[in-house]
Amino acid sequence: MTAALGVSAALTLMLYLIPNGELVVLPLVWLSTLAHELGHGLTAVALGGHFGHLEIYMDASGVAYTDNEGVLADALVSAGGLVGPSLVAAACFLAARSPKASRAALSFASAFLLAVAAIWVRNVFGVVYVVGLAFVLVTVVVRLKAEGARFVTAFLGVQLSLSVFSRSDYLFVPVAQTQAGPMPSDVARIAEVLWLPYWVWGGLCGLFSLVVLGGGLWLAVWGASPAPEELPATLPRGTR
Repeated sequence: MTAALGVSAALTLMLYLIPNGELVVLPLVWLSTLAHELGHGLTAVALGGHFGHLEIYMDASGVAYTDNEGVLADALVSAGGLVGPSLVAAACFLAARSPKASRAALSFASAFLLAVAAIWVRNVFGVVYVVGLAFVLVTVVVRLKAEGARFVTAFLGVQLSLSVFSRSDYLFVPVAQTQAGPMPSDVARIAEVLWLPYWVWGGLCGLFSLVVLGGGLWLAVWGASPAPEELPATLPRGTR
């Protein structure tokens, strides 16, 4: 697991350093946008509300249309998008603890993404991206060996972890600039229905994301129980 994380981090650094490497990284930024918007929508569903649809744009902005009743529900749905990438990253780290779990996680993710594209994604670019991502994950499961799937799972976790920091400025702005037009940011929406300024809620959501990431990494790297010693296939049998 440690080796997979180290290689993933080194590869990520290389992508940012090579010429035009940002073009390769851009699909990974769209991944964080998808996790963000799904965080809004799935939180709404979990609270008994309605998840209408979502849209993802080429500039890495996005929007999710939800409907919930109650002040607290509105605040939680807004926060769900802010912590979505860190929750998915932590899940990736946990799955990367073993090749078998990695393959299972990628298989589930590909099927889930196809369902997301069919049920909730409404713009053409979003559908193409989500279906394409599902196809890539299926290809990884089918074509790569178990350790390859483990590396890809860890790599996705690293990318989502980085997005928590690289896009952290969004936690401290009152207006979100999206391709659908300017709208109140998630922290501004929280501040509208609860006390305290928007930047306080941004800091709390950022802190929660750090705790989730730290916990996921700890469990993945140091929290695993040692594997029991493998018994020989044939045991000697005797009589007294």
